Amino acid sequence: MEVNFLALLLAALSTLVVGFIWYNPKVFGTIWMREAHLTEEQVKTGNMAVIFGMAIVYAFFISFILQFLTIHQYGALGMIGGDVTTAKPSYHAFMADYGTVFRTFKHGMLHGFFAGLFFALPVVGTSALFERRSWKYTLIAGGFWVVSCMIMGGIICAMK
Repeated sequence: MEVNFLALLLAALSTLVVGFIWYNPKVFGTIWMREAHLTEEQVKTGNMAVIFGMAIVYAFFISFILQFLTIHQYGALGMIGGDVTTAKPSYHAFMADYGTVFRTFKHGMLHGFFAGLFFALPVVGTSALFERRSWKYTLIAGGFWVVSCMIMGGIICAMK
């Protein structure tokens, strides 16, 4: 199996779309700014090219690991040591029968949900505890990553 870099890039870019909606003042933006102790003036002073550029890089890192959580066929590849040229015929027969099983947007979203809920949310939550952030902040920032991981997982899993 080869890494689908286009799927990973699209998944990473999807976080910007989710963010534009999620952090819109009419959705959670105003509450998030208040809970993050930020003013509109402070938000506008950031270097947006660097912020969005690095956000895409970090989201790409997340998408890279999500492919292994959402595409089950990587497990079969791992069982043979990653080298298909030395794989036994049973591997090739397995992949012929099951190579695209569970490769759907819906299935990727399911695993993305689990990754967001049981990995991203606890990471955000732990940081929020030490930063003395509120539960509202934790749920908004963590919720963003749960939703983003779901969409990222769906894109990655569905793009063959």
